Amino acid sequence: MTRSWLAAFILMGWCGAILAPGASAQFEEPATTRGAAADADEVQAKIADVEKRLPQIPDRGAALYFLAAAKQHLGETLEALKLLKECLALHQGFDPAGSPSLKVLKGDKEFDDLVAGVHRDFPVVTHATRAFGTEEKDLIPEGLAYDPRQDVFYLSSLLRRKIVKIAADGKVSDFVPAGRDHLLPVLGIRVDPNDGTVWANSWDENGDRSELLHFDASGYLLGRYRPSDGAKHGFNDLVVMKSGTIYLTDSVSDQVLRFDARARAFSVIPVYRELSAPNGIATNDDEQQLFVADDFGVVRMEVIRGSSGEVSPGPRNTLAGTDGLYWYKGSLIAVQNGIGSPRIAAFRLSPDGTHVIRTTVLENRSAFMDQPTTGAIRGDTFYFIVNSQGGNLNGDHVLDVTTLAPVRVAGLRLP
Repeated sequence: MTRSWLAAFILMGWCGAILAPGASAQFEEPATTRGAAADADEVQAKIADVEKRLPQIPDRGAALYFLAAAKQHLGETLEALKLLKECLALHQGFDPAGSPSLKVLKGDKEFDDLVAGVHRDFPVVTHATRAFGTEEKDLIPEGLAYDPRQDVFYLSSLLRRKIVKIAADGKVSDFVPAGRDHLLPVLGIRVDPNDGTVWANSWDENGDRSELLHFDASGYLLGRYRPSDGAKHGFNDLVVMKSGTIYLTDSVSDQVLRFDARARAFSVIPVYRELSAPNGIATNDDEQQLFVADDFGVVRMEVIRGSSGEVSPGPRNTLAGTDGLYWYKGSLIAVQNGIGSPRIAAFRLSPDGTHVIRTTVLENRSAFMDQPTTGAIRGDTFYFIVNSQGGNLNGDHVLDVTTLAPVRVAGLRLP
């Protein structure tokens, strides 16, 4: 889902959240120099924080990539190339050719050689096919959910601040019309497995306001909830458990929150390490484990015991930069749009969920990797948003309306 702006631009060069009201999947930041970077102080502070935590960050490659993009954003090319070279030597899958911060170096021999090496190690993979879409061009979609009871998909919109429903025959209609409930931009969306109602996160990063929304199966608002602590929040993705409890990622407070639907109360879930813009979240079949993606990897959380730890990707592999995250038959399905050029991968986990035992790249650098964000599983097929078009969104307005295109959703068979 969307991410806080700073972390997003460094890893992705786009903002899954927003600079101003509305944002989604991606805001492409322009190449700048130190003198021109209006956010230089903020970026320097983030660099200092990551450098301080570098020895404790489990995935060193992810931290190096993060720092390389940040340094280049500030115009420090020599340092950026040094960090990038060290990162890519780990052969984890980071591809700077797709990063707006780093691809400005195209034409530099050292950079071009590094990219060529990445593309040799991680070739193009194409398995997806077009599934369905909507003719509305200005949705700027972020979340996708599937309801097996009705055999329909729900697609959330950042710009139009609504939710659309897509039937099995491809018919598109408004589930929650724009303007009716005065919604904030809508991000993560999930169907309640108990009663078919719909839960969604909303977030206006301009004011750091967030709400958890609840709709009945007809699209009418049942409730809207926000923490009462007075702090800033950025609700991103979520999962709805069979118990009725909801877990959601907060990309502003860098926390995972638990929402008790009966008590209508939020609580913070402790995590063994500091999170950085937590985003995608998934649960395993017995709902005893939660998996939370952030800038530097995926954290595993034991629901009953309350313990947590890192999911180890193993050598020559990375779980970093994951937006949408899903569980499928012992594997985590990840939309990794924060590693440069986006890809979709299946990470088979060990029985205890502590480490990856096999990685299968399902889609990489194909025509369907045009700003993908999130998806949903129907049977043995993973459906995902192909062209979120977030890079064309600045706050609550479109930068270039002439380049808007109908939303496309693709599907690919899962292993």
